[in-house]
Amino acid sequence: MRLNSVGYRYQRRAGWVLRDVTLTLAPDRITEVTGPNGAGKSTLLRLLAGILRPRLGELTDRPARVGYAPERFPADQPFTVRGYLSHMARMRGAPDARIDLWAERLRFGELLDLPLRELSKGSAHKVGLAQAILGDPELLVLDEPFAGLDAGTRADLPALLTGLRSGGTMIVVSDHQRDLRTLPDVDRLQVAGGTVTRAPGAHDERSATRTGNGEGPVAEQAIIEVVVPAHQAATVLAKLRADGYAAREPRT
Repeated sequence: MRLNSVGYRYQRRAGWVLRDVTLTLAPDRITEVTGPNGAGKSTLLRLLAGILRPRLGELTDRPARVGYAPERFPADQPFTVRGYLSHMARMRGAPDARIDLWAERLRFGELLDLPLRELSKGSAHKVGLAQAILGDPELLVLDEPFAGLDAGTRADLPALLTGLRSGGTMIVVSDHQRDLRTLPDVDRLQVAGGTVTRAPGAHDERSATRTGNGEGPVAEQAIIEVVVPAHQAATVLAKLRADGYAAREPRT
């Protein structure tokens, strides 16, 4: 996915939030977006997700399936948690089984029958993350995904993202709290002064050596086949990805 001289401002005569942004995001990568408050991080994420359209320049090669979780999930909606996620799953052609899978992985299974309006901020944030992941996105854009999470879910999330990346998902994360700072093999962008630059030491796909634990080359890999009933395929695939395995559906 490439941004070519992209600029954005919210009103015609307002100042430019971002201008002349040119960069390429590689597939199968996690990109962390950093920068001071008000620098334009959320604007950049919305442009990448397709929520906003550039006022100048163009954005090309955006993947077809996009998942987006805003910093603040709009919980004031007339649904239960399960009802809302079922609606989102139908919109994205995802099986309902993924609702229970991600409710378990994100630790809110006991809340599925509650109205959205009764959720705490942290629990609502989990629902926002789940709806973004349900549709097996090729591009996942998360605005401050760690904000308000309980300690257990917060500790689990980097591994969940790594699993999705291993399954082929391009991930872009605004992470003000720097919970990804110890995760190896992460690209980093800095947003400041209306510009976007690669952080020092950011990945260069032409020369970087991929690492598994930050200490050396990836361990030797093996390919296995798993045979499951057809109706369970999507659930098993999602669970394998969530557990950190590079699982892909067979090509037909």
